[in-house]
Amino acid sequence: MNSKTKIIILNFLLMIIAIFTLAPFIWMLSASFMADGHASVFPPRFFPDKFTLIQYETLFSKLNIKTSFINSLVISISVTLVSLFFNSLAGFAFAKYEFSGKDKLFKILLSSMIIPAQVTMLPLFLMLKEMGVINTYFAIIIPGMANIFGIFLIKQYAESIPDSLIQAAKIDGATDFQIYYKIFLPIIKPILVTLALFTFMGTWNDFIWPLVALTDQSMFTLPVALANLMGEHVKDPELMMAGSVITILPIILIFLMLQKQYIKGIMLGSVKE
Repeated sequence: MNSKTKIIILNFLLMIIAIFTLAPFIWMLSASFMADGHASVFPPRFFPDKFTLIQYETLFSKLNIKTSFINSLVISISVTLVSLFFNSLAGFAFAKYEFSGKDKLFKILLSSMIIPAQVTMLPLFLMLKEMGVINTYFAIIIPGMANIFGIFLIKQYAESIPDSLIQAAKIDGATDFQIYYKIFLPIIKPILVTLALFTFMGTWNDFIWPLVALTDQSMFTLPVALANLMGEHVKDPELMMAGSVITILPIILIFLMLQKQYIKGIMLGSVKE
């Protein structure tokens, strides 16, 4: 078997795997444009007999999914921006500054990653309740202000930046914040994009914590609103699929727009000079 034949077979197998992987998503998208009852047939239809937007009209006009979409968008963007700021500051400090107990503190932070998030939910909820921020955007934003994974990712990447660059900036009279803002951030832009994508997706898709911290239906995020929708309209698969499309569409679009920067950040973060 020559190399050309092997390539053809490999591409054929990859195409088959891609078809099986994408089939559920194609059906979900197709079902969202079907009329009521058309998705509950066997064998399943991958293309609607007649395209209709009735499911999306129902979601936005009758079920007010627009409010939940805006809630998710505001919370996800806010958490992403705040998290990038604090994670980059901490990663910069751990990578380029010496202070008492730095190594021990970083090891303690890393060790906290093994603690399941569910274990910390009750004390976190009680703390936020005492602060009076439960059922507000801050109940989601405050816990996401920084995370150990983000600090670790930026620290590892920042260690590859030459110390001489920092020293030269100090000799020129730059302050610590000027070094951080004008030198450090532009250099670590690829890893920031990668971390931003991780953070946005994690916040957008988060279900358990918003369900715990938000009690007012008008504050619900998309995953929570969609879960309630499934309970009330369990016999409406077309409506459920339309809600699922609205939930995952922003994530797909953002990933496609930032795909090159994301891959570059992953590659740079995995190689240290």
